[in-house]
Amino acid sequence: MLGEERQRAISETLDRDGRVLVMDLAKYFQTSTVTIRKDLRILHAKGRIQRTHGGALRLLEDSALQEKEKLHRRDKLRIAAVAAHMVKEGQVVILDSDPITAVIACALRNLRNVTIITNAVDIAVDLSRFNLEVILTGGNLRKNSASLVGPMAEGTLRRLSADVLFLGVDGFDVGYGLTTSNLLEAKVNRTMMDMAKVVVAVCDSSKFGKRSLCLIDRPTAIRHVITDRGISKSDLDALKQSGIEVTVI
Repeated sequence: MLGEERQRAISETLDRDGRVLVMDLAKYFQTSTVTIRKDLRILHAKGRIQRTHGGALRLLEDSALQEKEKLHRRDKLRIAAVAAHMVKEGQVVILDSDPITAVIACALRNLRNVTIITNAVDIAVDLSRFNLEVILTGGNLRKNSASLVGPMAEGTLRRLSADVLFLGVDGFDVGYGLTTSNLLEAKVNRTMMDMAKVVVAVCDSSKFGKRSLCLIDRPTAIRHVITDRGISKSDLDALKQSGIEVTVI
């Protein structure tokens, strides 16, 4: 089998299974581990996979915001309703730029005496029509996510404090951590976590068992997870054993 054919087959396996191991691939293709590692290096350089120790993971694409908003809409609405119920009058809330936090923003808009800090331009514009104090971080605009990132966004966040952060993610591997597809976004998210008294991960069950390109933080950095009933028992048990409160809707 030619190298390009083998690499195409490896990509197809990753699309199906989400993860591959060097030893397994070497046995399957009846070739050396050195050859497989070379294939993985090539695929990584082309931006098709994420290399890991002993193997590789499927690389989650940074989908356009409009496409991501269509996914699991019903679950997002139910998760948003639970999240909004957690917010009390007089609190300061951070919302990141994930599509699910835009749904949470809609659920919060009729509250009074609540301050929203966000790096999401669309959330800030939407909430500006309601009786809420809105603080937009500033920073460099990422066009496909309508979010503000970079040193200016991080600097603004470091000068603020919040009661709760609702954090959406692209992937949530309970053994590894919360991930997103963009490095600058991950840095802003991590700064948000540092500034919030309570961090609540809000994600539908499709995000579990997946890793995106950039680590935001380990699971132990969050206090609460809100998700739907599609979460696997093993992931649910692992979260609870880590001392994380989980609300399943």
